[in-house]
Amino acid sequence: MPASLESKRAQILENLDGFRVEIDPDRERADIILDRAPLNVIEIPQRDQLRAVFEELDLDDRVRVIVVRAIGKHFSSGGNIAGFLEASPEHVSRLADNIAAPARCHKPVIAQNRGYTFGVGFELSLACDFRVCSETTQYALPEQRIGQIPGSGGSIRLLHMIGMQRTKDMTFRSRRISGAEAKEWGIVLECVADDKLEKTVDALVDELREFSPLAQRTIKGVLNAAQNTTVEAGIEIEGNAYGRLRNSEDFKEGVAAFHGKRKAVFRGL
Repeated sequence: MPASLESKRAQILENLDGFRVEIDPDRERADIILDRAPLNVIEIPQRDQLRAVFEELDLDDRVRVIVVRAIGKHFSSGGNIAGFLEASPEHVSRLADNIAAPARCHKPVIAQNRGYTFGVGFELSLACDFRVCSETTQYALPEQRIGQIPGSGGSIRLLHMIGMQRTKDMTFRSRRISGAEAKEWGIVLECVADDKLEKTVDALVDELREFSPLAQRTIKGVLNAAQNTTVEAGIEIEGNAYGRLRNSEDFKEGVAAFHGKRKAVFRGL
């Protein structure tokens, strides 16, 4: 990377705004922790930093799984409206690029939600691979209340997850839905009692770590690429990726472990 770009990246990552990062090499886990209590409002500069952090963690060999969580009773009440008014139209039109960073990341990303998960907090969660929430969670895209629409990919991701009618219900009416309703609609993987949230996410992290990181990166890329294509095009994308994996060391190890009736030891190669 050119020195000028390295300097710019270093500036973005200096003094993280409203969140911190914790890495546990022994558990191959990184936590991105929203830490602007009590509502964890997400500021405009924070979005650039979140994108840069995801890109750095994507390259970090110590990390297999990333968890996005928050301090306190609420994941995030959304963005700072005043910050939007100060930013240029060109800047705000590109906000979705930053919030899409979890989707672009090659590693599994889990959103751990409780309490208010509104606006950009919801959109950030929707860009993750899995959402696990507590029964206290409320999800909403409330932008209609200020004469605006979601601007960081939330309405479009929801459209693909839950269909047109339910997406219109949530966006036209700024309607809040509970964690239980989100589970029923297929937005979240699990909705659990509040005191079980951390343990549920911990178990999911440990389960994901048992599989081949190369196969996980590959299936994430296949599903993301195939989501907006025809069935025939998606099958071709899948088939090409399958063929490439046939030559991987992880596949050889998986087959050997299967026949040897032992646990596979994957290295991501």
